[in-house]
Amino acid sequence: MSGFTQSGPKQEAKTSEKGGIRSPSQGSIDKVESAKEPEYDEDFAKKTMLFIDFRVLPILALIYSFAFIDRVNLGSAYAAGMDVTLDLREGARFSLATLLFFVPYIFLQIPGNLMLRKVGVRNWLTFLIFSWGTVLLGMGFVKNWLELLGTRILLGVFEAPFLPALLWLISSWYKRHEVQKRMAVFYLLSVTAGGMSPLLAYGLSLLNGKGNLEGWRWILVVEGLITIFLAFVCFAFVPAFPEEAKFLSERRKQFVIKRIDDDRGDALPDEITKEKVLLHLQDWTLWAYGLLFMCAAMPNFAQSYFVPIILRGMGYDTKEALLRTVPPYIASIPTTILVAWLADKHKHRATYIIITCLVCIVGNGITAWHPNDHIRYFGVFLTNIGNAASIPTVLAYGANNVVSHSKRSVQTAVIVSFGSFGGILAATCFRSQDIPRYVPGLIATMVSQAVLIAVVLALTIRHLYWNKRAREGKLTEPLEGQPGFFYTL
Repeated sequence: MSGFTQSGPKQEAKTSEKGGIRSPSQGSIDKVESAKEPEYDEDFAKKTMLFIDFRVLPILALIYSFAFIDRVNLGSAYAAGMDVTLDLREGARFSLATLLFFVPYIFLQIPGNLMLRKVGVRNWLTFLIFSWGTVLLGMGFVKNWLELLGTRILLGVFEAPFLPALLWLISSWYKRHEVQKRMAVFYLLSVTAGGMSPLLAYGLSLLNGKGNLEGWRWILVVEGLITIFLAFVCFAFVPAFPEEAKFLSERRKQFVIKRIDDDRGDALPDEITKEKVLLHLQDWTLWAYGLLFMCAAMPNFAQSYFVPIILRGMGYDTKEALLRTVPPYIASIPTTILVAWLADKHKHRATYIIITCLVCIVGNGITAWHPNDHIRYFGVFLTNIGNAASIPTVLAYGANNVVSHSKRSVQTAVIVSFGSFGGILAATCFRSQDIPRYVPGLIATMVSQAVLIAVVLALTIRHLYWNKRAREGKLTEPLEGQPGFFYTL
């Protein structure tokens, strides 16, 4: 048990039955409190939160969708002819190009989040987006595989601080047991758009020969230009933290700050110092949440990088392989929304994580071993359905169980850093010599889901223990240093 101690809400909190926290004025978990807040009527509360949803989530999802596309479009470029031009079939060159992106991506998460408050949300995110868009544009003109490696490393440098900044930003706007629905919407909007990238890639590959550029080069050049344009969109429209938001009236801003304080007591930021960062890093649960996200991220990266190649091995040509990667992403939308709605309604995460992991395991097994290629393709659907639902659940599980801006900044950075290891595992376990079925890689993905289940069970037992001691009054200090706080299971 660890955490930075800060002042709690002014009113003593009442606890829910499943590890949540209820303020004295809280009704249902999805309704904004109004009993103790006569100045905030229900209509005002609903309109404010709906306005925030539409103002915060779509722009962040749009920008992250192209961050996701820019990170994983290597598979589409490979299928469109990059493998021949840059001789990527030689040895482990393609896996190495995939892997090296994650080296800087791992180590720059925490420094990036420390810069977010210092430089400002708009300035920092705009700089990152413009920089990696420029790198991607340059990637379209590389002459050999070594130059490709250099651009992939630079892409990792500039994308590294981006996702943890977005996760920190989103979690700062919402209460703990309404955040998964928003995480799911953000993830689905961005990843579904990313899932459509093979359609975009296929269309751009048809420009093959135009301007003396090969089709795969057009994929990278056009997507790089789109990303550079989005940097200017970000500068104009990206939201800040609640207390800094200029798009809210003062009344709405105070309303948002109050409801967050009533829920977990950390609406306003505490100062982030080196000492606090080191203190938070001593909490082993942050590393456990990171391990969860690493295991959840591995199937996601495997699907993005290697499914087009697996589909080509099933006998589909380049066009069919790229187009058939899209339907599994679409199929995951309703199930991910359903899981998020149920998890927030029940204020519970662990069971849903386990169920979605089991679905992912079954899907990988079918893709690996079933003799019928049509059934193997169905396995890709199951893998996507399970994995797409588990990722926002894992993110919400971690976000629900930390208090204070300083600890949240460290936690999101650790989680995304570990997610990079999921990408490294995918790049190393899906080896060139295993083309086209990639059975060893699919087995490794199944093992990652089993590890995820084991870690979730360990964390759940741990949280149950400390919640029980807190309810029995056997603690010398409140959980996470916040009076009335209980861990979400």
